[in-house]
Amino acid sequence: MIERPITDWLPLTKKEVEKRGWDELDVILISGDAYVDHPAFGTAVIGRIIESEGFKIAIVAQPNWKDDLRDFKKLGKPKYFFGVTAGCMDSMVNHYTANKRLRSNDSYTPGGEAGYRPDYATTVYTKILKELYPDVPVLIGGIEASLRRVTHYDYWQDKLLPSILFDSGADMLVYGMGEQPLREILRLVKQGVPLDTIRNVNQISYLQPASEPLGEFNNWDTVEISSHEICLKDKLKYAANFKVVEVESNKWQANRIIQKVADKTLVINPPFKTMEEKEMDISFDLPYTRMPHPKYKKRGPIPSYEMIKFSINMHRGCFGGCSFCTISAHQGKFIASRSEKSIMKEVDQIVNHPEFKGYISDLGGPSANMYQMKGKDESICNRCQSPSCIHPVICSNLDTSHTPLTEIYKKVDAHPSVKKAFVGSGVRYDLLVDDFNKNNQDGNHDIYMEQLVTRHVSGRLKVAPEHTSDATLRVMRKPSFKYFRKFKEKYDNIQAKHNLKQPLIPYFISSHPGCEEADMANLAAETKDLGFQLEQVQDFTPTPMTVAEVIYYSGVHPYTLLPIKTAKTKEEKQNQNNYFFWYKPEFKDWIRKRLHKLNRPDLADRLLKSQKQAAIDKIIGESESAKAKKRKNYFKR
Repeated sequence: MIERPITDWLPLTKKEVEKRGWDELDVILISGDAYVDHPAFGTAVIGRIIESEGFKIAIVAQPNWKDDLRDFKKLGKPKYFFGVTAGCMDSMVNHYTANKRLRSNDSYTPGGEAGYRPDYATTVYTKILKELYPDVPVLIGGIEASLRRVTHYDYWQDKLLPSILFDSGADMLVYGMGEQPLREILRLVKQGVPLDTIRNVNQISYLQPASEPLGEFNNWDTVEISSHEICLKDKLKYAANFKVVEVESNKWQANRIIQKVADKTLVINPPFKTMEEKEMDISFDLPYTRMPHPKYKKRGPIPSYEMIKFSINMHRGCFGGCSFCTISAHQGKFIASRSEKSIMKEVDQIVNHPEFKGYISDLGGPSANMYQMKGKDESICNRCQSPSCIHPVICSNLDTSHTPLTEIYKKVDAHPSVKKAFVGSGVRYDLLVDDFNKNNQDGNHDIYMEQLVTRHVSGRLKVAPEHTSDATLRVMRKPSFKYFRKFKEKYDNIQAKHNLKQPLIPYFISSHPGCEEADMANLAAETKDLGFQLEQVQDFTPTPMTVAEVIYYSGVHPYTLLPIKTAKTKEEKQNQNNYFFWYKPEFKDWIRKRLHKLNRPDLADRLLKSQKQAAIDKIIGESESAKAKKRKNYFKR
């Protein structure tokens, strides 16, 4: 294996900066993740964009915030600004389980070691920089900053926090996917405009004195939401704020949002329109090495990199708008897709990786099967305010053709160096059920599904029905469980046709707002009837900028302001989770007693009856049903 020169990576040290012949840096990025030079890692994408605009850029990855702060000083002071990100995850989600237990590992650190980033990393890093270099502007971004850009509920402190701009002292925040606003910002600072005075760029947020008038830019209209102080006193006002923020974040012609916080005005400029194919290609085609920085070699592999190093992200965004998910809040509900040419170019790069053995682990995206999907008439999308394109029904204007995706699968399959290309991302199964998706007019969904099941399943296929209760699913913005049953039937038929044994792995969430304990018992019974023994279940975590988080905190749905019950105590959450493990002897007695207490002995019977007895009862039931039918027909005569 030929060693690549260290200058192929963006510099991490003073020595690497000097090797490039630089005596000053224009921008320094501080990141909570280890530096992996790959398009799946935000720090690498932002660093490469800054480099592509002609700036001298270096990265300080996972700086020590506990010592004499030498990591923050080692590269000196940048000419233009510091960029700060907590990394690819909110630092609190990264650190803690849904039960607020400290995690023992960190997937974005060499060796998977925990403890290399602080809680609330964006705020901690920014405050340090402001103390050390008070005259240098700080630009914050990434998922933590993006989801905390406005008053938000923090589950880990169990209280409302103001915009992260207020707590951190940063000069500007870029929310969502940062390529478009960042390029605009870089061009302005290159022209001599100080970063902390920029006000007219889309998709940025900043604070200004409340006494200062708002600037008039780009014919933006302005909508004001309830102040942080009002939200602290009134949960309904906080909930109502969320609807405004979600709607404006997913419009192509959005309004500017303002919110008072203390003696400041928080200003959130409208987002850019979703990136076009050409823009996506430029971002993914930057000169990444596609590998972690060589300095980590002795510290062990970086788990998140190991998981994706032979995978390809074909698109961004998700039009599902699920209540518990942050994807649409950060990436947007509209799909930004790469060209086939760019994707195949990345396939060529992967097969040339020295460790590649012929298997691509994922051809996917946030939802695997949304590639190139968009509105048939984009002028309708332009006016749309719905947070989801597929809930409660699939929009008749949505082109859900799977043909472009099927063609990509076939082309990758035909590559001489690829033995198998799998789909590891979750498949949005409801798009493939004709009873739910009425837009399958030419059978392209069936062709896609045949291709997927026969060629691209690595042992098992992941899907996410999330629940079985229709009431809970409505709160989740997910379709009825009956459509999962129809999908499973279709999936099983294809498997039988081709003599395959690839189990479906359904994902479910416990303790989600709108879910009662009996709903979880019923979920366990329904999945048992379908032959599933669930080994891992996700307990709901209220993450900022989601509908479910607002319900959890306020007790009401932000769109209706009507009450919705939510399991909150440790006991309530544990009770819901226990039903998943009906097959374990230690839970059987608890389940029986608990369901009798809830006056649901029928569910206890369904859950605790052996499969053999259940099969006998089913045969008897069918026999009795047949006898009753005969009697009915006899009396009809």
